[in-house]
Amino acid sequence: MASTSRDVLSKKLLPPRSKRFLPAFSSRTLMISCLTLSNPTVGRDASSKLKSMKLLEVLNALEEEGPSHRREEIFIAPPDNASGDFTDEDSGDEDGQRGSHVPGSVLHASVVPEDSGTEEEDDDLQPPPAMKRQKAVVEPQRVWIKRDIQPNFRSWTPSDPHIEDLKSQELSPVGLFELFFDEGTINFIVNETNRYAWQKNVNLGLTAQELKCVLGILILSGYISYPRRRMFWETSPDSHHHLVADAIRRDRFELIFSYLHFADNNELDESDRFAKVRPLIVRMNCNFQKHAPLEEFYSFGESMCEYFGHRGSKQLPAGKPMRLGYKIWCGTTSRGYLVWFEPSQGTLFTKSDRGLDLGGSMVVKFVDALQERGCLPYHIFFDKVFTSVKLMSILRKKGVKATGTVREYRTERCPLKDPKELKKMKRGSFDYKVDESEEIIVCRWHDSSVVNICSNAVGIEPVELTSHHSGIAKTRTQVHQPSLVKLYQEKVGGVSRMDQNIAKYKVKIRGMKWYSSFIGYVIDAALNNAWQLHRICSHDAQVDLLAFRRYVACVYLESNADMSSQGRRSRRLETESRFDMIGHWIVHQDKRTRCALCHSQTNTRCEKCQKGVHAKCFREYHIR
Repeated sequence: MASTSRDVLSKKLLPPRSKRFLPAFSSRTLMISCLTLSNPTVGRDASSKLKSMKLLEVLNALEEEGPSHRREEIFIAPPDNASGDFTDEDSGDEDGQRGSHVPGSVLHASVVPEDSGTEEEDDDLQPPPAMKRQKAVVEPQRVWIKRDIQPNFRSWTPSDPHIEDLKSQELSPVGLFELFFDEGTINFIVNETNRYAWQKNVNLGLTAQELKCVLGILILSGYISYPRRRMFWETSPDSHHHLVADAIRRDRFELIFSYLHFADNNELDESDRFAKVRPLIVRMNCNFQKHAPLEEFYSFGESMCEYFGHRGSKQLPAGKPMRLGYKIWCGTTSRGYLVWFEPSQGTLFTKSDRGLDLGGSMVVKFVDALQERGCLPYHIFFDKVFTSVKLMSILRKKGVKATGTVREYRTERCPLKDPKELKKMKRGSFDYKVDESEEIIVCRWHDSSVVNICSNAVGIEPVELTSHHSGIAKTRTQVHQPSLVKLYQEKVGGVSRMDQNIAKYKVKIRGMKWYSSFIGYVIDAALNNAWQLHRICSHDAQVDLLAFRRYVACVYLESNADMSSQGRRSRRLETESRFDMIGHWIVHQDKRTRCALCHSQTNTRCEKCQKGVHAKCFREYHIR
């Protein structure tokens, strides 16, 4: 491929901060979205050249953009026939071929443009070029007037009896985690994994105890990782990890991990790219919503389930990261608790409705999930990828408040001051108009740049002064800030907080099946949610996320270890964990046993040591 084609790609088709979309490796033809085309004519010309390009050339063109502090993200999708049997096969040994090294057959596959439907654009003033000519839909013209919004939503004070019940139970970190990976979910995974192994003529005989050991190792890999996962079991003193080695044998772990399954292959929906993990998604969404804190403010946005990690075949200039992975639509609380999620399948497999684009349709689905707990006036925040005046109107009819930044072409011709004119005015200047019939406000505010923000619930007043940094003068100045801008900045970051928590200690062990990284994402999301509940429900000193994950991993590995194969090692393991002063919780037990210290009957035990112990004997037992 000539260098000019790469220049066209890097400069026109793939501008900075755009998100790129590629399908999974199993597909013979790869698809990439040509986003942010500021010039439709140039875009069509470049797209025709792109049709003959290969994935390797696309990645090389991205590298030739030069040093940048921005992160390049390429979203991929599962193969078109993700329900086929071949997608169960491993594409290589994880230890022999790192996931960041793409096979040559994939690197030389053709790249075909595809419209994503939810792209981020550098130019907010121009709509994306239409890929197909559609029949024009005549929309009633809105009447915009200069006044503040007058919302008529009913007021309410969130009161959540379920959270109060959790507080009274004083659940340990393991108990909170098992609200999501409950007994039903564990048994379901065990049954589907055994069924899949039986279909492959393998008598696996997986038990719930062994599955919890596997989960414990996956969780532990988030904060203790080796270049090869088999190093956990090596006898070499620089790598051996006795907690893992004593819990389950290496070959047994590898066998279970290779057959881990979440759906019956005989009952897969061929129209669903995520049919292999759909039952797990349904169960997790049900548990996440069941135990979610009832709040007024929620965030909606895009998350990323990383697939490749950093591409290791060629080092990007100046350490510029390039990530490939699945896009996840996420609805969270303002603190980062994941309430609802749905992996994106692209516009080819997900049809939008109500005249909205794909992103707006996902917001409506999230609202429908929220309203299953009651039709309350929730307040949803999202960015310009999703916001439109039409979406605000639909949510208002559902009794739901919404606020979000918006692109100018989605404001339905709201007559605001020109951005160039507003930039000449002092910082903090703004203009606004309200749709008289539906009480939807659009505000254009000048700060470091010009921002458009739309809401059906919050208006301009009260206008407050806020301190902002001036880059030129290197001082802080006071600027006027409308009420809807202030509330948006305070409440919109829920998805980002969840992403930050997941990224800190995410599961590192991955198989080569296309959905293996997604399973790690679900485990990380469940741990994040359990930790969020711990922060809300804990009466005592709260633990941080790392200590929380360590406790769950240690309890799962120690209490579910295969004692029959340990011999004398089990005594050493019990002695070491008893006095480590980490993660020991006293919990209630239904059957009375003898106290390990005073030997009288007790109905409490140490969850980590799995020994009966009185509350009065608890401290002395762990220090003697």
